[in-house]
Amino acid sequence: MIYSRATHLDQLSDKLREPRVHSVLCAIIGSKDEQDLGAVKPDDQQYVADLGLIVTRPSVRISNRIYREVIPRELTWVAQTRIANQEQSWYVTPEHRLDMPRLLTAFQQFFREHSDIWSEGFSYKEAAPQLLMQAFLQRIINGGGRINREYGLGRKRTDLFIEWPTDPQQGMYGPLQRIVIELKIQRGALDAVLAVGLEQTADYTRQVGADEAHLIIFNRNPGTSWDEKIWQRQEHFGSLPVGVWGA
Repeated sequence: MIYSRATHLDQLSDKLREPRVHSVLCAIIGSKDEQDLGAVKPDDQQYVADLGLIVTRPSVRISNRIYREVIPRELTWVAQTRIANQEQSWYVTPEHRLDMPRLLTAFQQFFREHSDIWSEGFSYKEAAPQLLMQAFLQRIINGGGRINREYGLGRKRTDLFIEWPTDPQQGMYGPLQRIVIELKIQRGALDAVLAVGLEQTADYTRQVGADEAHLIIFNRNPGTSWDEKIWQRQEHFGSLPVGVWGA
């Protein structure tokens, strides 16, 4: 149903363009702080809840797994179809595992080249980094593995959980490579964002039982050069190794 973009789900695009829906979902997908009272108006939040797109208890979040999958797909559909020169086979090892360092290095270059232009093309500009990351991953992983998404108002990050089958014959019913990718926007000093991000990444990795973890930190300061924004290093939270990537 999701892959076919069934008609009744495809009609979501009309609702997603409504300003009241836009303001609420952009805050959720963009992982804004729940204390930012200017981000979401109570009447708008209630309207989107009445549409069934979100729930407000125990926290404000997209209402179910189908909508968590369909909404970012719908918002990035055009972007996914126009990502050129990216093939799934480039990032799959002979052991049929995803080569995540290679994939994330490619995303850094893609983001550097296209983020300014493509962000302007998104109606959800405030959530553009998270949406571009998801569009890129969807372009590579679609038809091979599965991406699970977690985000909500006040979470201050987006959690992506990739499940990739390592046995092509058994597919998703066989052994899986499990990968966590945590997305955070840098607000303030990098060291503070990194400390919190590593803890959140480790918590989510333990929660889903992943065997590989990565943290991507988006620096949206226009005064910072791309050479300063793009970096990669290996960190640890306790015994858990975490690949950390700047973008």
